[in-house]
Amino acid sequence: MVFPDFDPVLVHLGPIAIRWYALAYVAGILLGWRYVVHLVRTPKLWSGSAPSATALQIDDLVLWITLGIILGGRIGYILFYDLKEMLAHPLEMLQVWHGGMSFHGGFLGVTLAIIIFALANRLNMLRLGDVVAPCVPIGLFFGRIANFINGELWGRPTHVPWGMVFCNARIAQMNGDSCPAGMLVRHPSQLYEAGLEGIVLFLVLLWATHKAKWLNREGAIVGVFLIGYGLARVALENVRQPDQQMPDFPLGLTMGMMLSIPMILAGAWLVWRALHRPTAPPAPATEAEPAVAAK
Repeated sequence: MVFPDFDPVLVHLGPIAIRWYALAYVAGILLGWRYVVHLVRTPKLWSGSAPSATALQIDDLVLWITLGIILGGRIGYILFYDLKEMLAHPLEMLQVWHGGMSFHGGFLGVTLAIIIFALANRLNMLRLGDVVAPCVPIGLFFGRIANFINGELWGRPTHVPWGMVFCNARIAQMNGDSCPAGMLVRHPSQLYEAGLEGIVLFLVLLWATHKAKWLNREGAIVGVFLIGYGLARVALENVRQPDQQMPDFPLGLTMGMMLSIPMILAGAWLVWRALHRPTAPPAPATEAEPAVAAK
């Protein structure tokens, strides 16, 4: 199967190019924002405890989250994956439309944004993270689909019948009329990641919020997310081709694995801690509003 000849630009508006990659971020942030608002506005999910934030506070948090994703994702990619090249060509640090965003960097950026926002608004950091974590797979799904459209982050060589040759006219032109992936049939690992990190992880977190009702257990949802993402990423790194500039790490490890293993350990500790602590206290009762006399 030959990789389709996708155009990474959806439409040109004069000098402005609207790219699928950018739209993936916009869709993930907007849909994630509305999903988090839905969570805080659904009292039955909190088992009688007060939501970790109000809908208005979530509205304010969106800008912080967006900055955390973009700045953290780009800085993380530079530090974890391509520091030498970026230092040699500093202007490329700003060219985010060419790809080069690290999930782990974006995760750290969002974590920092949540910490700052929670301190500024006197909110519980972990409980705020618990309501944000369920929306992350939405963004991951769209981001991995954008990776596929861009023809980047392909998989290792394979003989599976759905394998793809990641070589089309656009990719060849970008690399001097040659295909960087050669003519090997490779795993479409971007689609695997969209399914596992996006759809499957979303369903796991949906169970945790709507069935297990763990939103009132401080840190439990964050822990489930960390475990779920970490396990998915470690597994998929076995079929994902490492970036060509990365060295060979010992024991067959990749950078993605090494960044994800601490997430699994931290997530396991958070879930253990949450299940051995009391649930959040019930929301304070509110006085009924006085009846207004008919006029």
